[in-house]
Amino acid sequence: MNRTILGAVSALVLVGAGFFWWQGRAALERDAPPVQVAAPPPADVALPSADPHGAGPALPTAVTRKVSKDQARFNRFDRNRDGTIIRNEMLSTRVKAFQKLDVNHDNLLSFEEWAVKTANRFKTIDANGDGIVNADELKAYYAAQEAKKAEHAKACSCGKAGPATKGAGQPEPDEED
Repeated sequence: MNRTILGAVSALVLVGAGFFWWQGRAALERDAPPVQVAAPPPADVALPSADPHGAGPALPTAVTRKVSKDQARFNRFDRNRDGTIIRNEMLSTRVKAFQKLDVNHDNLLSFEEWAVKTANRFKTIDANGDGIVNADELKAYYAAQEAKKAEHAKACSCGKAGPATKGAGQPEPDEED
């Protein structure tokens, strides 16, 4: 007897919860903006005509647009070119750098994995290996970084594909941490 009453009450609670859920969805759909219907294409689409034995009309000239640095930077993140950047688009540019730091490939970056990169960078900057970085060593490190960036930019501008090759003794490029 008690099980029957408990089952009936449970069924009523489930039906009531379903009803309220359904009403909530209906309220959300009622407040949604109307669906935009695309305008029908024009009825008369005139195809270009040309002499079959002669030359056709001249091709249109290509328009080159100058893009500012800010627009180029924005376009680098805007992968689908919709004029907006979502979180995944912003983070997608850092995946390779993250994977280089994540040495055990568990998709988690531990302090130790990050510290190895920092310690290696310190060793690279400390040219004489005395455990102390002075201003001259830091200046030389950043000069080498700028030279490497210039070399890479020169290699990319002449049509070569891929990054410049690493020479012996050259520091690895800095990555934003």
